[in-house]
Amino acid sequence: MSELAKRDCVPCNGGVPPLKGIDLEPLRTQIDPEWTVVDEHHLSRLYRFKSFAPALAFVNRVGGIAEAQNHHPDIYLAWGRARIEIWTHKIDGLTESDFIFAAKCDEAFDASE
Repeated sequence: MSELAKRDCVPCNGGVPPLKGIDLEPLRTQIDPEWTVVDEHHLSRLYRFKSFAPALAFVNRVGGIAEAQNHHPDIYLAWGRARIEIWTHKIDGLTESDFIFAAKCDEAFDASE
């Protein structure tokens, strides 16, 4: 389990700037390299599965994490794959909590294999 995955997401109250540039890199190195930082705005990762059922089970686990953390990603489900996109909507950009959530998704994926 990564150190980030052990932490909880912190609700954003707004009024803080999103992380940009070099401030993203220390967090980026703590999550799986399959995650992409898109336009310094959001994180995206495609997870692959052998069929629909395990992809659906993973999506349900991520949904449970989202509810528990009160941090809700965009989730795209298709046969044999699921894509997760994360950003903090309140500030329309990335915060540390987005990377924490990404680490929790990776942990859920590792548990499904």
